[in-house]
Amino acid sequence: MRVKGDRHKSLLRRIVALSTSLNAMTEVSMQAQIDDLEQRKKEALNAGPEKAVQRQLEKGKMLARERIEYFLDEGSFHELDMLARSRHPEAKSRPYTDGVITGWGTVDGRKVFVFSQDFTINGGSLGEVFAEKIHKLMDMSLSVGAPLIGLNDGAGARIPEGVVSLDGYGGIFYRNVQSSGIIPQVSVILGPCAGGAVYSPAMTDFIFMVNESSHMFITGPDVVKTVTGEDVTLEELGGAQSHSARSGVANFVADSETAVLDQVRRLLSFLPSNNMSEAPVRETEDSADRACEALTEILPESVSLPYDMCEVIAEIADDDDFMEYSPNWAGSVVCGFVRINGQSVGVVANQPNVFSGVLDIESCSKAARFVRMCDSFGLPLLTLVDAPGFLPGVDQEHGGIIRHGAKLLYAYAEATVPRITVVLRKAYGGAYVVMDSKGIGSDLVLAWPSAEVAVMDPGAAVDEIYASEISSAGDAKSKRIELIEKYRTEQASPYAAAERGYVDEVIEPSQTRAKVVEGFKMLSSKYAEVPERKHGNVPL
Repeated sequence: MRVKGDRHKSLLRRIVALSTSLNAMTEVSMQAQIDDLEQRKKEALNAGPEKAVQRQLEKGKMLARERIEYFLDEGSFHELDMLARSRHPEAKSRPYTDGVITGWGTVDGRKVFVFSQDFTINGGSLGEVFAEKIHKLMDMSLSVGAPLIGLNDGAGARIPEGVVSLDGYGGIFYRNVQSSGIIPQVSVILGPCAGGAVYSPAMTDFIFMVNESSHMFITGPDVVKTVTGEDVTLEELGGAQSHSARSGVANFVADSETAVLDQVRRLLSFLPSNNMSEAPVRETEDSADRACEALTEILPESVSLPYDMCEVIAEIADDDDFMEYSPNWAGSVVCGFVRINGQSVGVVANQPNVFSGVLDIESCSKAARFVRMCDSFGLPLLTLVDAPGFLPGVDQEHGGIIRHGAKLLYAYAEATVPRITVVLRKAYGGAYVVMDSKGIGSDLVLAWPSAEVAVMDPGAAVDEIYASEISSAGDAKSKRIELIEKYRTEQASPYAAAERGYVDEVIEPSQTRAKVVEGFKMLSSKYAEVPERKHGNVPL
């Protein structure tokens, strides 16, 4: 028995020794693995070749990670797929991240998802893994219900990966559409965005560009020269000024990347995280019933003279704070965001300083898209009317002013958010109807005593109706003036519209802010039943 016991003890000592040895080996192995992980992360954090990094910096551009760090709240970024890399068999190199950095963080404490294309890796071109990373991020942002911010700086599809890259773009486009109207989607163009790559930003809610360094185009200057013979520079073809002032593709422009990213942060402060939540309410010391005395004197004595509608908007808004949407394009209509008693509100207004505030093809398209965006995310709409009519002309008619005007009409009539309209001066003809009149569903229509609601300008109306009476009068000029004043008083005054209920209340200009505040308070519990259908057929 003693011998057997000794054997057991010996065996036990061997097991203990082996276990101790294995534990020591495991500890060494785990530390080695941790070291390996840190090395891989280090490579991912510095994935771009030094030459490419220097070229980016020499152009005055930020690196992809610097942009994220600047944009998000400090220390809030959580990266996804840092160690993802290309699986393409013929890839010359397989750097980590594969040229795009993805993850989530916060802006002013609110969750957002962000991707940042890295031009130092394969020119920021999109390949299979690159696309998969963005697909994952888009799916996550939609399921969580948080805004998606895309920092674009890439050369388009990765040519060696061929049709796989094109399919990757298709997946992004599809997800843009699925997310539309559910979460805010913001595209920030910080370098080239060419070919099919431009269609993802085009389907997002807002596009930001930087002067001199951002470019968007389907075909570049060389292709344009070959096909059409036109000589055009990169900046002229697809620069920030071209797209913000001529094409209307870009909504916001700034002179530097940091300024653009600051603008994006400001924009997000007006928007809800998704269509089921409410926009942040910002406390203000600006009194809800503050009298707007400046508005009493803002209208010129002559109805034919202009004034700046932006001054009216600022006077009504909390703390004079107004973020204008597409300020350089379609200037006869002003759109943008304000806060009224702390609440985010979308504003649409005619701008008498530009073509007297007429509605044309571009202004109708601009306002229609803005109205639909506000309705998508539950932002109340304030419409300020001084509309002399639609812009006449062969180019407008042949360019489809009927169709484009119908876009704005459709957008307003479809909107279910609280809607308040204030008629300041002119509200003539179809332009009156289109600018959120009572007839197409405005909840509350207010008018200043200076408002003129009529089928047409009183002068034109008199010339049409009383032509023979004027011509037969002894003093035709005096007779015409007399008839115009009579028409203005009896037919075009706000009181004529108020008698029929088309105007809910005629107010003093100084009361505008207080009345609008109370109106939106009353409408805060508005409920609208939407007809059951797949979707309407917008006159695109």
